[in-house]
Amino acid sequence: MSESVTSEKSCTLTVAVVIPVYNGGHAFEQCIASVLAANPAPDEIIVVDDGSTDHSCDVARRQGVRLIHTGRQQGPAVARNLGVQAAKSDWIFFIDADVTITPDTVEILKSKIVHDQSIDALIGSYDNSPGAPNLLSQYKNLLHHYTHQQSSSEGFTFWGACGAIRRNVFLELGGFDESYLRPSIEDIELGYRLNAANYKIAVHRDLQVKHLKRWDSSSLLRTDVFQRAIPWSKLLLKYGQMKNSLNLSHWCRARVAVSGLIVLFATLGVVWPVMLWVAAGLMVTLLILDFPILNWFRRERGLLFAVKIIPWHWFSHFYSGIAFAVVLADQQLSKLKGIFLSEGPVPSVVAANSSLNPEGIERVS
Repeated sequence: MSESVTSEKSCTLTVAVVIPVYNGGHAFEQCIASVLAANPAPDEIIVVDDGSTDHSCDVARRQGVRLIHTGRQQGPAVARNLGVQAAKSDWIFFIDADVTITPDTVEILKSKIVHDQSIDALIGSYDNSPGAPNLLSQYKNLLHHYTHQQSSSEGFTFWGACGAIRRNVFLELGGFDESYLRPSIEDIELGYRLNAANYKIAVHRDLQVKHLKRWDSSSLLRTDVFQRAIPWSKLLLKYGQMKNSLNLSHWCRARVAVSGLIVLFATLGVVWPVMLWVAAGLMVTLLILDFPILNWFRRERGLLFAVKIIPWHWFSHFYSGIAFAVVLADQQLSKLKGIFLSEGPVPSVVAANSSLNPEGIERVS
């Protein structure tokens, strides 16, 4: 395709940026400023306030962007759905209120869409220079950057912090699942439905945003365990598939298994000291499995940084595995309980929500 034809099609393609916000603070100010500095500018900028009690609404009004209200805090799924309903553009580009884009982000997005018209959605990644300087913020955001940059160009999930989708496809699938009342895996769940409907998702490595969020130990554990690992485990069991991509790759699963075995044999070592040698051997194994990413951290931030993040990285393997095991055990116990307490077959109950019905399954209220 010639550059002139590509440029012409890029001009006719329309993109709306939709940003949900709840008490966005200074990060939201930076986010809006970066979107307004985009060249070319998006065709629409829609901010959806999810019941903020700070000055987020005033920021949006001062900048002259379109502002919509959810009325009360209902979660980013509801906010994004409202934003898409208000938009008129061909494509919707979702970003979070705590990220900034580069001046050429919209151009990169449009160029990818024009060059590959078979895609129905695409996601990017965080960049390699997170906004917060502390160790956990650097680790968490760099890990995300590495995972997406090393993944296949064909995706199987969606990402609301930096993800674009055809508006008609989004509406056809019913949008985000509004039963997620807090930021969680509503974007991943949408990705599963996109795949189930045979829509194509692409991972575009050049499409990057800067994450400004500051992570600490409590926010990391709360988000990773209760808002990510547990609901994602439930989603995996519901769809019954783990594709070899992103942080569900075969290597990632192997690391999770080894981390669990380390804890098991280290615990047994309290009674049988010889088991400590087994645990030590498994730790060497995990270091070997993690060498590619640890070496990447070393190149990016130095040897000391790579060494410092090892405990957190191993801990993330472990609690991801524990979350999946707990959800799996709960599912199996629920099935057994249903078998013993019911006289007939156990009915399949699908959680109802106000905006969608996955895969056309009849909802039971």
